[in-house]
Amino acid sequence: MTETIPAWVDNVLTPVDKIAVHRLGLRHKAVSVFIMDGQNILIQRRAMTKYHSPGLWANTCCTHPAWGESSSDCAVRRLREELGITGIYPAKRDTVEYRADVGNGMIEHEVVEIFLATAPKSLKVSPNPDEVMQVEWIGLYDLAAEAARRPARFTPWLRIYLADHKDTIFGSLVRP
Repeated sequence: MTETIPAWVDNVLTPVDKIAVHRLGLRHKAVSVFIMDGQNILIQRRAMTKYHSPGLWANTCCTHPAWGESSSDCAVRRLREELGITGIYPAKRDTVEYRADVGNGMIEHEVVEIFLATAPKSLKVSPNPDEVMQVEWIGLYDLAAEAARRPARFTPWLRIYLADHKDTIFGSLVRP
């Protein structure tokens, strides 16, 4: 069974096969979640079996809502599926649009609803090995500096969030 996600075709939101969306570079809906403890962010390293951006560091989790699924329900679902995190209900923080080549003939042209949640570093995390190979807590400013210094280690969308949208996403939540 193919997975369909909401994408704009001729300016009409339409369910389209996820792989086709990325091969064609169609503008589509997405969700990104950041879990924070103070100035620290829980990041993940994508599994090597992912169809694009394998082995790269990304925000806590990200995905595409299923056709007819709300973005907030999607954020909660994906925390559970990727990281085994339950009982966290992130709040919408911002909407960002970007377009990036993610390799393997794939283009992400996403309209991303970004969600934030707070949780202690002691949060129980059980990564799904099909999705995530490693998790780590890192300070926001350390992460931004490392992504600028060694961009090849990070997903294009995380680099975009940190370089172009850090203040909008994190605002007054964190200050050095």
